[in-house]
Amino acid sequence: MEALLLSTGLVALAEVGDKTQLLSFILAARYRRPVPIVLGILLATLANHGLAAYVGHFVASLLSPEALRWILGLGFIAMAGWILVPDKDEELAADDNPTKTFWTIFNLSLVLFFLAEMGDKTQIATIALAAELQSVVWVIVGTTLGMMLANVPAVLVGEKLATRLPGTSIRRLAALGFLLTGLVILLFN
Repeated sequence: MEALLLSTGLVALAEVGDKTQLLSFILAARYRRPVPIVLGILLATLANHGLAAYVGHFVASLLSPEALRWILGLGFIAMAGWILVPDKDEELAADDNPTKTFWTIFNLSLVLFFLAEMGDKTQIATIALAAELQSVVWVIVGTTLGMMLANVPAVLVGEKLATRLPGTSIRRLAALGFLLTGLVILLFN
């Protein structure tokens, strides 16, 4: 029980204001389909934190902290540019858009969250907690629960705000957030 509670609390707190919360908001604002997004987050987190608990330390040993910093920083800056490009069919509602099916949004959320968590503080925390507490399964369950506690509200808020805010403003704000995150990673880590 200690492993579950400690893992949940630490990750939920670490995720407040993190890039995955921003990603949750962006996906919800853009696609307005919370169920596939939340399910994608859940599966991505289980997979990522499962890998972190079992083999994350091996993967981390392959890349220097400097290389990982550059990959993440430049990746966020590239994501900022991508976000500024509007969808061709942005005017259509998500449910009317045949290219944005449940599975398309689910798969996009799954891949983006899995990649966003690579080398993230919660992935590293999962490795450390599993090693320290010697309870891999409860650490994975706890860290996943912490991620969901932090990101599901961001999905729900993003989906609601998307109907009240213009898409261009949301895109610009999100791009600024990703750009600033990339710059902070490159300049201050």
